[in-house]
Amino acid sequence: SPSYRVGSPPAPEFDKVQHRRPMLSLDNAFSFQEIQQFLDRARRFLKLPENIDIPLMAEPKIDGLSASLHYQKGHFVLGATRGDGQVGENVTANLKTVRDIPLILQEEDFPEDLEVRGEVYMPRLDFETLNQNRQKEGGSLFANPRNAAAGSLRQLDSSITAKRPLRFFAYSYDTDSPVQNQTQEDILKNLKRWGFSVAAPSRLCETLQEAFDYFQTLEALRPTLGHEIDGIVYKINDLALQRRLGTIGRVPRHSIAFKFAAEQAETTVEDIIIQVGRTGVLTPVACLKPVFVGGVMVSRATLHNEEEIQRKDIRVGDAVVIQRAGDVIPQVVQVLVSKRGFDTNPFLFPDVCPVCGHSVTKMKDQVAKKCSNIFGCDAQAVERLKHFVSRPAFDIEGLGEKHLETFYKEGWLKTPADIFALFDPKRPFSQQLRQLEGWGEQSASNLQKAIEKSQNIPFDRFIYALGIPQIGQVTARLLAKHYKNPEALWKASLEDLLTIEGIGPGMAQDLLAFLQDLDQQHIVKDLLSHIVIVPYQETQSQASPLSGKTVVFTGSLENLSRSEAKAQAERLGAKVSGSVSKKTDLVVAGAEAGSKLKMAQELGIKILNEQEWMALIDEKAS
Repeated sequence: SPSYRVGSPPAPEFDKVQHRRPMLSLDNAFSFQEIQQFLDRARRFLKLPENIDIPLMAEPKIDGLSASLHYQKGHFVLGATRGDGQVGENVTANLKTVRDIPLILQEEDFPEDLEVRGEVYMPRLDFETLNQNRQKEGGSLFANPRNAAAGSLRQLDSSITAKRPLRFFAYSYDTDSPVQNQTQEDILKNLKRWGFSVAAPSRLCETLQEAFDYFQTLEALRPTLGHEIDGIVYKINDLALQRRLGTIGRVPRHSIAFKFAAEQAETTVEDIIIQVGRTGVLTPVACLKPVFVGGVMVSRATLHNEEEIQRKDIRVGDAVVIQRAGDVIPQVVQVLVSKRGFDTNPFLFPDVCPVCGHSVTKMKDQVAKKCSNIFGCDAQAVERLKHFVSRPAFDIEGLGEKHLETFYKEGWLKTPADIFALFDPKRPFSQQLRQLEGWGEQSASNLQKAIEKSQNIPFDRFIYALGIPQIGQVTARLLAKHYKNPEALWKASLEDLLTIEGIGPGMAQDLLAFLQDLDQQHIVKDLLSHIVIVPYQETQSQASPLSGKTVVFTGSLENLSRSEAKAQAERLGAKVSGSVSKKTDLVVAGAEAGSKLKMAQELGIKILNEQEWMALIDEKAS
């Protein structure tokens, strides 16, 4: 009943929830050639014959937001948003108001400890009714059902969420208990038996042709469905193969999202401006006559770089066709030259930074132009601050783009360390902030608490927050896992960096250039005086006797591809290196092993053959 589902007082904020296993993203495909390539990669990884079919479970891709539900002995006890994939927000009280989510599971064969993942969404008709009611009440309208669902689920007062028509489709579950599942098809059947709704129609596709037929069927059904979908998720049906394939970075190798063709619209380029990013790259952006496309109002589109503008000959005043790439990033697809006026001129890319006036350079083997005035360019400084406080980095709520720009302009913030001194009573702007328009005692107090809360940060997020060129979230985790603390990272050498699987020469050189820069060293030293670095924590799946060990594979393996062997080691927490050294703990040698095997023998390093490695993996996995 509603009284049973809604019983929590409004929360001051959402608590953070560490996901037991990461909530991953999916790679996107936009053609069936890419689906074929996805299957080819899986066959190579698994060392399967090229002509063998890999059955796929095809499911509608719901355009909503992911959620994780935890059940203990059949009772719903915790619900969380996806967040950054590692850490989400506790929205249990709100999820309890969603009628599709069973508070007590049906049947009796469910695992004692169960995590169900799925998508929260809002049906089309309910979305239209909600917007009509908001319009009558003088409230702002939601742009699309997904935004409405997201805004509804993140209400601090669950009684508001209860009034919103949210629904839930489950698509997977995870448990440490033994469950007799062989396929993704089994998972969907169990979810339905336990009381969950699953997206329909789904279909088991034995061949690529059947997968294509399903796509055509679902595309035709799309307008008749009661909810928004933006594509299809194809999952390798065999769960044993899924486990072998594992993940790469933040995406699984066993699943892929096939996105429907992006919706397009015609509009006009009213201006072309140049934005300067945190690394100094100059990015041209088209300012457009606002147009509704793909469920949102679009007024800007990236033009990528100077060569892209020249290739498409995009000019101010042009009529253009735009779309949202992957239903996310607006881009110009085509210039309608037949509608071009006679008074337009080709766009001239600037030779100096539009913000600081410093000369720009074109990096070797790169298309982009950069402002090299790293510490004297206001645009770069502000963008670095925005990156620093973003959700995957320090995640400081209440310190949005406009606030950062204002604080920088006022001279209160110049470097990241200044953020943690923002409310220092010895500084005059501690009180001046409270007098700014839109700020008061409560909002300032909330920001102060958010800043204080962020001062304890995991090492991988700290590395990412520094904004080092080419160092994204996945690479930051690799570095944190390898070096453990800032002191060890700052002593990194090129040789050592290149032993880390996933870090190439260009990435390593950019990282070393950052670490060896005296200005950057000063900024980081100042920052470290305000914060506490939490050592990198390996996930449950990584914790094993192989955790932290360095493994080298050499020679040809008979039953495993080299990629699968490396993935096995990494799943058990080992570091896979491409070269043998005194730091190597284990070498796995296949047929025709050469100099690496010889060096391992000379150094007295433990050596296993393929069969011994497989036996070790089976022992550790069990």
